[in-house]
Amino acid sequence: MKYVKSILLIMLCSMVALTACKNEESSQSEKDDDKAIVTNGREGTILIQNLQTPWSIQKHRDTFYISERTGYIYVYDGESGNRQSVQLQKQLAQTPEAGLLGFYLKPNFEDSREAFAYYTYQEGDRLFNRLTVIKQVDNQWQEQTPLLDQIPADTFHHGGRIKIGPDQKLYVTVGDGLNPDAPQDINSINGKILRMDLDGSIPPDNPFQNSYVYSYGLRNPQGIAWDSQGFMYSTDHGQTALDEINRIQAGKNYGWPVISGNQQQSGMEPPLIHSGNTTWAPSGMDIADRTIYFAALRGEGVYRYNIDSNQVDKVVQGYGRIRDVWIDDATLYFVTNNTDGRGNPDLADDKLVAIPLPR
Repeated sequence: MKYVKSILLIMLCSMVALTACKNEESSQSEKDDDKAIVTNGREGTILIQNLQTPWSIQKHRDTFYISERTGYIYVYDGESGNRQSVQLQKQLAQTPEAGLLGFYLKPNFEDSREAFAYYTYQEGDRLFNRLTVIKQVDNQWQEQTPLLDQIPADTFHHGGRIKIGPDQKLYVTVGDGLNPDAPQDINSINGKILRMDLDGSIPPDNPFQNSYVYSYGLRNPQGIAWDSQGFMYSTDHGQTALDEINRIQAGKNYGWPVISGNQQQSGMEPPLIHSGNTTWAPSGMDIADRTIYFAALRGEGVYRYNIDSNQVDKVVQGYGRIRDVWIDDATLYFVTNNTDGRGNPDLADDKLVAIPLPR
């Protein structure tokens, strides 16, 4: 009888402990969902939760348009949001890092409802990336006209950032697709930043005749931006560390895989700054004044790089992996990427967050 009572007592204690543990986890989860993380004395405001591995932030008037790797554009007008499917002509690839990546609204979006998009698809046993035009029709998007197709791809290193520069040309970053020979081959479009007219044609003033290639020798560039003087900058992923911020110039060779970090070689451009033995895994970027703000995946934050002082520091942390940033007046917006298979998502990931721009 004493033995039975002991067993019952142990079971009762275990149930109480388990309930307490669950309550503690629930309480912590609620705290995690509601917390406003203070970064350099500033509170972050979570605008959207439960995004599906977002990749690019766009904003038109007061409405956000966020591409999700799963094949959707999440539209948020400041009060409510809805997930709009993208009807593509090719089926999205399911491999790591693949999916609907770059997204950029056309300058005439108000009337045309069109945007540029970059996505990964599989054909037979091969992977490709595609640059195309998609159009918002009611509450979904439909692919219209491919501009550049069959960009060679592999499991990793897609690049995928697309933006319109101050010259009103479309710039596209393309990763090396795990082909180490491609970045130094100007006849390949892998490991490059491409430049084209908005209709997909090759501008006659590109640095290489009849070629989209604008700059080369890159590994996996995922961010591009221009400062107020019109100079172009890019992020690039190093192999294990040595991630880079580069100032991009027409026709220049940025060295991968021949040089990296502090290494130098004639005819190749060293980075403005690199991460040394640590890893940022830098992605999207934006610029305010003379300061670059860039998202970091492995570095789990937003970093600030002052172009004039050549100094870099971390200004956002505590949200996990961050994929893209967007600056609007005095506000910095960013999207997390904790659901990309490499993070530790909480119940509300992924998120769009706003903070006062750290100066």
